[in-house]
Amino acid sequence: MGSIPREYSRVSTGLFITQSRKPEMSIFSTIKSAIITSSGLDSPAYKEVNKQDDVDERRYAAAKWVSTSIQGMEHDKAQKEGFQRLFKYITGNNKPGTKVDMTAPVATRVNPGAGPNCENTFTVSFYIPTKHQEDPPQPSDPNVFIEEWPERTILSQGFGGFAKEEAWLGQAKKLASCVETKGVKVKENVWFTAAYNSPFQLFGRTNEVWFVKE
Repeated sequence: MGSIPREYSRVSTGLFITQSRKPEMSIFSTIKSAIITSSGLDSPAYKEVNKQDDVDERRYAAAKWVSTSIQGMEHDKAQKEGFQRLFKYITGNNKPGTKVDMTAPVATRVNPGAGPNCENTFTVSFYIPTKHQEDPPQPSDPNVFIEEWPERTILSQGFGGFAKEEAWLGQAKKLASCVETKGVKVKENVWFTAAYNSPFQLFGRTNEVWFVKE
């Protein structure tokens, strides 16, 4: 697959899901707050670099996120488990007992396993609100941790509706094809899903698949 993350050439064999199991901040002077500003949720800062053929290229500032990792075969199951851990963190399961505002998106980093029948590592993350960025509350759960994401360029492609495993997979393949056609180099063996909306929002939903540009 050339510059495409290698998992995309084999994604249907279980590196993402096993279908057979189921029927510096100054450069950000023109910052955008992510897609759902109308919701009022805090989001990571980025600068839009380019948009072409439904692929959005963004430069994200370095920022702290609260995260938790799950080993498994299924994205949706891991995302749900990770979300529950992180929701407990923002509702007070941290050392000061501080309530932390919900943010968007819920990002899930996918590190595929070594083979079709190997478990993947899914790292589910919430962006730490701006007011807590300098000194985020420390988690009480040993499975939850604070990490700093470096400044980096993301290639993103969005889609609507309620995203399930097959939809994430299909969009990942679509983005992989676009990236390959353009000859853009992206980091191998890692990609992200990003979900922006509450499960109670029925319409106008936004989901994205992210690749990290080399």
